[in-house]
Amino acid sequence: MTSTICKKEILMDILVRLPAKTLMRFLCACKAWSDLISSPDFVSTNLNTNITKRRNMHLLCLHHPDFKRVVDLEDPYVKQALQWSFFHYETFEQGLGLSHPSGSTEHYVMYGSSNGLVCISNPDEVLNSRSPIIIWNPSIKKFKTLPSTTNNKFRYMSLQFGFHPGVNDYKVVRMMRINKDAFAVEVFSLSTNSWKMIEEIPPWLKCNFKYLEGTFINGVAYRILEKGFMYSLMSFDSGSEEFKEFILPESVISSHNLHIYPFEEKPCLIFHWYISDEEGFDRGEFFVFQDKRWKRMHPFYYPSHCYHTIGVSIDNEVVMESRDYCNGVADLFLVNYETREVRETGIKLAITRVGYNEHFYVFTYAESLVLPN
Repeated sequence: MTSTICKKEILMDILVRLPAKTLMRFLCACKAWSDLISSPDFVSTNLNTNITKRRNMHLLCLHHPDFKRVVDLEDPYVKQALQWSFFHYETFEQGLGLSHPSGSTEHYVMYGSSNGLVCISNPDEVLNSRSPIIIWNPSIKKFKTLPSTTNNKFRYMSLQFGFHPGVNDYKVVRMMRINKDAFAVEVFSLSTNSWKMIEEIPPWLKCNFKYLEGTFINGVAYRILEKGFMYSLMSFDSGSEEFKEFILPESVISSHNLHIYPFEEKPCLIFHWYISDEEGFDRGEFFVFQDKRWKRMHPFYYPSHCYHTIGVSIDNEVVMESRDYCNGVADLFLVNYETREVRETGIKLAITRVGYNEHFYVFTYAESLVLPN
């Protein structure tokens, strides 16, 4: 008996290190291996090993297929080809390109990545209540199209997605509105395969405001709100269905160059506004939200050639871009918040536009065997 247990532990220790694609092939090796690899304990251990050991980790980026934007001088609005691809987390070597899981040739956007699952739908400029929403694990090529709802009157939408550890469930939060008097929030639960309309909306959410950036951390959706000259952080817990509002720091005096990202599983603000006191470096104010208050950290200094903040990696490197105007793309850099060390990735991101706003898409992705159902 002891020998059998020991062999199983050795086998599991070997298998949890392997890529998802290899593990999927091993499901057909024999019933014992199939039962082991399909077990919840193995799926969880494999995912945790990938994240903690940085194995089978990728950057998931949106770019042009040949890394260049084809510019037509006679028609500057010509539709450009776009491609989602994996890039190795450490070497940045380009890996698998991702076509739409349903076989559609239409462009799609990712609205969140969590534990190997991603949420995709139509781009922001055409996103509406009829847009199909898909939860997809590209590692194992499994996906689920979410059921539709009857709320078809809403035009403006935002989507956020992630895992809620408190209720052990994956959630999609959809916020919709037409005007200040028509605002709605729906939450999709993967475990029940159903949408729920949130009935009680706080009065302060029904006033006239602008949605700015948002993020999703441990099942809580965060969005920056602008009400006249006041800026606040809205939080919505997709498990308890509770809304809260927190005023942003006094030094945040504009929504221009204001960004919110996850930092050590807490919301952080990076605000590029004030002049740097160090030559060759630009400066961003850095705040972390913890214990229901904003903690001011030391400023984030970064080389002046880096232009725009895109996110923060799981290793607390600030993800930034620098424009390549000749080719119509953006070079991707990782800047260490503490040491200011810059890592050039060689990845050239596509620049997508919604109105006057430019968007860049980069997600940290860990391979997993988690099923989207």
